[in-house]
Amino acid sequence: MTTQSTFASIQDSTSADASLDKAALLERFLVGKDAALATEATTESSVAEQRLALYQQQHERTRLLYTMPEHERPTYLVQTLKTQFVEYQQYQLAEQLDKRGLIDTAPLARLWQQLHVVDDIIADIIRHMPAQTPAGWQFSVQDGSNPLQLPTVGKLKQPKPVLDQASLVSYVLGHFGVSSFTYDRAYYIGHVVGYLFGCYFCAHLSVGYSVSPLGAQMIGGYEYASLSTPHMVRLLQGLDGYCKKRVYQLAVICARLSVYATDKRIEKMLIAEVNDFDKKLQQQHLDALLLQGIMPDSNDSTPLF
Repeated sequence: MTTQSTFASIQDSTSADASLDKAALLERFLVGKDAALATEATTESSVAEQRLALYQQQHERTRLLYTMPEHERPTYLVQTLKTQFVEYQQYQLAEQLDKRGLIDTAPLARLWQQLHVVDDIIADIIRHMPAQTPAGWQFSVQDGSNPLQLPTVGKLKQPKPVLDQASLVSYVLGHFGVSSFTYDRAYYIGHVVGYLFGCYFCAHLSVGYSVSPLGAQMIGGYEYASLSTPHMVRLLQGLDGYCKKRVYQLAVICARLSVYATDKRIEKMLIAEVNDFDKKLQQQHLDALLLQGIMPDSNDSTPLF
């Protein structure tokens, strides 16, 4: 993996980094048990502080990953982290619930087994993406939810906090920039491929979304460009077709494995449990009994009144 300059400081390796081994680097990607969750008591100032601390942590983790000698980096890191991803945990739940075999779990199981392809595609994208100054965007969806499962900072409109590196998508976006979710919208700062990924991801799931540039004063203490729409167009024009296709492939994989998609599969099971008998036949049977003045069948002898 080459180190295109999504992060300006990635190439500024220090001598202290030389002492970092594979285990120590992996530790930075593990979900911390004592990580702070969203609370209603969070103030605007503490949200800003939490977000900045999170971005610095995400930035440094990625910088260390790319400055470490290639032969010392963890091989297929995504497969190692799989069990901590909320997407994988939700998939396992769906598999346990699918007693009727309503969802075809074989393709999903195969995709989870071959999750290393995510790291392969990320490596290929990084080799092809042009160097850019990190730029900021805000993503928002119709119901104020967090379909990208980005790390939660501060208050949430819907109380489902996600920890840093606790989702596949946050792992993916971490290679291209930094991100978080607050109240009802996602914040992303980094390379334009991360913006493109978010658009492809939501579009594939048919999730209504909107994107706007992140205002210059929105995130204090972290350098990024706040771009107008014409500048965003120019950034996208700077990507070649091959790079866009690889970003799309990555987004589709993540969308298929997403909590959002799995929740839809679980909803299908719920409907099946409600409709687990022939309603038309039951209506005919009921009407026949009522015409004869016979009480509908019941094994319960308890009086109705």
